Amino acid sequence: MKRNQTLYQGYFIDRPNRFIAHVELDGNIVVCHMPNPGRMWELLFPRVPVYLRKAEQPGRKTGYDIVGIERDGMPVLLDTQYNNDTAAWLVQQHLISGWEDWNLLRREVTVGDSRFDLLLCRQEELFYVEVKSCTLFGKEGAMFPDAVTERGRKHILELASMHQRGIHTGVLFLVHWDKAQWFLPDYHTDPAFASAFADVAPMLDWKALAVRWDASFTTPTPVRLLAYPETILRQENEDRGDYMIVMYLEQDADIEIGALGSKHFPHGYYVYTGSARKNMSARIARHQRKRKRMHWHIDYLRQQCQVTAVIPIRTAADLEHNLAQAVDRIAPWHIRGFGCTDCRCVSHLFGFHDNPIHCRDFMKLVEDFRMNRLTALIK
Repeated sequence: MKRNQTLYQGYFIDRPNRFIAHVELDGNIVVCHMPNPGRMWELLFPRVPVYLRKAEQPGRKTGYDIVGIERDGMPVLLDTQYNNDTAAWLVQQHLISGWEDWNLLRREVTVGDSRFDLLLCRQEELFYVEVKSCTLFGKEGAMFPDAVTERGRKHILELASMHQRGIHTGVLFLVHWDKAQWFLPDYHTDPAFASAFADVAPMLDWKALAVRWDASFTTPTPVRLLAYPETILRQENEDRGDYMIVMYLEQDADIEIGALGSKHFPHGYYVYTGSARKNMSARIARHQRKRKRMHWHIDYLRQQCQVTAVIPIRTAADLEHNLAQAVDRIAPWHIRGFGCTDCRCVSHLFGFHDNPIHCRDFMKLVEDFRMNRLTALIK
């Protein structure tokens, strides 16, 4: 582990692309490398404390690497390469429950078209392990991934194929949140990965391990192996449920909304809440297109707005009206009567001055509907 590293604490400003972040450090804005391609919407809020390490390569455009961030005052590791170092160290120290008798043989091992993070050994037996960094979590739950990962799906399918050929294979999800109690693949974000995981999990020697960090990011403390509520995954991972479409309107506009008539829309961001009892992906794809026959209220507004985010909530439960009411409670304004002619809700369209993806209250709402409500079903 990196015991002699010097870390600097700054404050997150923004993230112009996946690999760059702006951070305030000692009153100056510095450009940092973000060594984690995930979305991390639930972590990257303005003014959140982050931990930086000076770049070792001279002349690099980004003078610092982001190592970690704070959530609720607790350090969370973000550096995915350091995540692999952590996994290797935990194996070497025999700190992973159930894997205590395995030793680390090599790292970065290529098999066919895939490369796996760790190769373990026990006498003559080999064990190929893929390591994943999990930074998506709620009050008690953790999920992976937080963005679509075709590479991750390919890895677990290849590991399952190797298992069928008699090779010992597995996955280690390192969950950087010591409050986590259960783990699921994030079927809301990547249903293809979740379906593949559900199919191959019985073949793999896999674990989700919650770890605790302090602000030095030197030595992780393993806390617990997480439960896997498979019945929830089988029940919920269907192409149905509720969704939110986040859109941006560049300037004030009066827009004809079908039979609803002309409505005034202040410029800003809008969140539309909807539901689909089947074929939700097709419904969302339709909302994202501009060229279509005008039918729903959102079809008219979409002609003037840019879609900036899509947030599906895959569920067998009917949460549409609860979702609309929850968004209404935190939104600065709503458009009365929009999208709710068949229910008693005041609206299904809500306005925000700033991008709600960067708003703590909004992302807490997303977390509640996607993850936190599941804890009651699990217990």
